[in-house]
Amino acid sequence: MNELLDMSAVSLAGAIRKKDVSARELMAAHIARVDVLNPRFNAIVSRIDRTAAMGQAAACDEDAAAGRFRGVLHGFPHAVKDTAPAKGIRFTQGSPILKDNVPAADSLVVSRMRGAGAIFVGKTNVPEFALGSHSYNPVFGTTGNAFDPGKSAGGSTGGGAVALALRMVPLADGSDFGGSLRNPAGWNNVFGFRPSWGRVPSIPNTDLFWQNFATSGPMARTVRDVALLLSVQAGPDPRAPFAQADDPAVFAQPLERNWKGKRIGWLGDLGGALPMEPGIMETCEKALAAFRTIGMQVEDAALAEEAGAMWRTAVTLRHWSVGADLEGFYDDPAKRRMMKPEAIWEVEGYKKLTPTELTKASEGRTRIFEAFRKAFETFDFLAMPTAQLFPFDAKQHWPHDIAGVQMDSYHRWMEVTLPPTMAGLPVLAIPAGFGGRHRLPIGIQLIGPRNADLDVLKLGHAYEQASPWIGRTKPPALG
Repeated sequence: MNELLDMSAVSLAGAIRKKDVSARELMAAHIARVDVLNPRFNAIVSRIDRTAAMGQAAACDEDAAAGRFRGVLHGFPHAVKDTAPAKGIRFTQGSPILKDNVPAADSLVVSRMRGAGAIFVGKTNVPEFALGSHSYNPVFGTTGNAFDPGKSAGGSTGGGAVALALRMVPLADGSDFGGSLRNPAGWNNVFGFRPSWGRVPSIPNTDLFWQNFATSGPMARTVRDVALLLSVQAGPDPRAPFAQADDPAVFAQPLERNWKGKRIGWLGDLGGALPMEPGIMETCEKALAAFRTIGMQVEDAALAEEAGAMWRTAVTLRHWSVGADLEGFYDDPAKRRMMKPEAIWEVEGYKKLTPTELTKASEGRTRIFEAFRKAFETFDFLAMPTAQLFPFDAKQHWPHDIAGVQMDSYHRWMEVTLPPTMAGLPVLAIPAGFGGRHRLPIGIQLIGPRNADLDVLKLGHAYEQASPWIGRTKPPALG
């Protein structure tokens, strides 16, 4: 069973198509792993009945026997992030307001995964309304880090990252605004990809024009697997006016490329502007040596826009985006009492915004994009840590200080992820190693120019090949 669970998604897809592995074998192995480890780590929630899951797997095997393959995810057990609706499975977003909500339809990205053959076995745990990079909520409780369940798994795709690292699922989907596909990947020694804006359309969506910050994307244990899932998730849709029109099949092609002579700019802590826990910078900078191994130049870099200005821009636009989504709950006193303080803070911040503040924030976002554009005139790629500290105590709501610097909001400690979000750039979180007092994981954000998603994945693949320790390093719970 362990051999089957350790296989990459790309290898599993090939084995299923050759009929070397059955969907029932795959499902049984993953269910057994979930049964053993999920009570301790709490990564997968709203699980469907085992008999129903095995029945769906049997139907996949019947189709395969008749030569009917549904897609590249044929027979894959999959748990959808609990911020996306999957027909017939509870969709709570970690909120007691929605604890009994069962959607009648899939979101676009979920329907694409279902159409590619995935079998949905439940959801992966998230923070309430995906707010904060620590996956705990009053509906399902806390998800523990794959390398130490007493530490935070990150978020908001924390459940997905832990389920992946512990081999409960072959792949994971997620979404990302403030690092939700990047921080949990870095904290659990897996890969998470935030695509360029428009690569994976967000449908349904009440605002298709202005609030373009969050995006869905893939997470996996190898970069080839990340690219495989992206080939399913990506692609245009007539309901999405700014969707990328490229054929997503390109992501399923080989990722090999020669990188000799290309340049990476290390943004690090933005010139000392961002506090970092001791060990973060050292661990990440040591990992950068792998890029030199493949022939690249790594040099210090800077952005023209000042870090404090980028933070103020991001906070204003996040108030606007999150507040607009949650205002209806806030305006109902009974529902407001069930919202966590951070959600209320976002809505109240939204309600105080003025047209002038929104205009200035939009102008600030433009300056952030321009700052990255100018940096890419010198460098082919940019890089910085996935978080400003190592996984913290899971009982803590959020870190209140880093290296003696007080954090003034629930997400200030994730400030490092927001500049590339504001610029709408493709970012791959890659494992950087283990450090800090407890020798826990951290990652690097590998940032590419707008729409250079494939190049970012190719570079991440080369880094992975030059860093064999990534695949060899498993969570202690796996023995």
